[in-house]
Amino acid sequence: MSTVATTAVEKSRGQYLHEARALKVESRELAHLAGDEIRISIRSTTICGSDVHYYTHFRNGSIQVREALCLGHEAAGQVVAVGSKVSQAGSSLKVGDAVALECGVPCGECVLCRSGRYNICPDLRFRSSASKFPHFQGTLQEFVVHPARWVHRLPPELNFEAGALLEPLAVAVHAVRRAGSGMISPRRTCLVFGAGAVGLLCALAVRAEGCQDVVMADIDEGRLRFALEQGFASVVYAVKPKKAETLEDKLGIAQMTAKEIGELKWPGGESIGKVQRTFECTGAESCLQSSIYSTASGGSIILVGMGTPNHTLPISDLSAREINLISTWRYANAYPRAIEIAKASVTRSPIDGNTLPDMSRMITHRFKGLDLVPEALEMATKTRDADGRLVVKSMVDL
Repeated sequence: MSTVATTAVEKSRGQYLHEARALKVESRELAHLAGDEIRISIRSTTICGSDVHYYTHFRNGSIQVREALCLGHEAAGQVVAVGSKVSQAGSSLKVGDAVALECGVPCGECVLCRSGRYNICPDLRFRSSASKFPHFQGTLQEFVVHPARWVHRLPPELNFEAGALLEPLAVAVHAVRRAGSGMISPRRTCLVFGAGAVGLLCALAVRAEGCQDVVMADIDEGRLRFALEQGFASVVYAVKPKKAETLEDKLGIAQMTAKEIGELKWPGGESIGKVQRTFECTGAESCLQSSIYSTASGGSIILVGMGTPNHTLPISDLSAREINLISTWRYANAYPRAIEIAKASVTRSPIDGNTLPDMSRMITHRFKGLDLVPEALEMATKTRDADGRLVVKSMVDL
């Protein structure tokens, strides 16, 4: 087992955000390698929606950046050094291993951590998030030192780019688990609002659990076409943006949207009707309202997307039909299952009898090197590039 003395001093070059859309390449001292940590050479990072919010606004919702921040948390890389106590803790990680980072590091001691719900640990530090100070710097840099406990070895079937996609896939896996395995109908049906990266991965995750009837809704017809052509969706619905002046108007539009989705046909010719599960991946009030009207009695709505902080909902309809409204936050214990799904996805090998869409197709734009990080972030703010091509995922390879 290779080790590095904890007195060694290393530098890591990274892109640091100093204000909105103001990035600067800086070389900073890398943290000393503790006994339970490993040093990773970052090879691939995909750009997340939260990265875009920080980049464009220097904040993410109510979280204000308080010092220069290195973005990026959907990442994979190669182990270049292993702490002296890593093997004693039961890890077999070694120099040269390809790995994916689980970028949230909880306290490990609180009731939530001990019960397995470490994702909502109040002391959790998350790379590229400004929620804690000093900030836990992200992965758009050459090297990071990270606890071995939160590093996952990649199987040979997954390259670094697929490894980076494990993080958002873990979000989807966690959402599916939060939804529960029970269905009130023998036929399992799902609706996904939002055909962006997280919505596509939710569709992938539910398919991996045996749900082959997935309808996806979005305002962007290009995204819907991609979802249908690549096999993430069985049926798609283009949401028509409409203005509403009153709450009654808003709810009326939501009911009409649900009605039109229900009137669509599955590939076998049956009407969709109301679905058993709805994954709301937009964070938009109108989509959550439509989710309630689209979900069958006794079904579940899973809140995945982050958007408008306050919503007005038809709560009586929700309660009278015992629809479960389930929140989610990142993920916990989801990487092993995400790795299984990713392997089946990129190799197009059946998982539980189902052949999954290839998630690597989601990477539509690639950028090589730290100097192109600003371009990668700018691309991630768009839905089309200068040539009119769809933007799904922007990837930085180092």
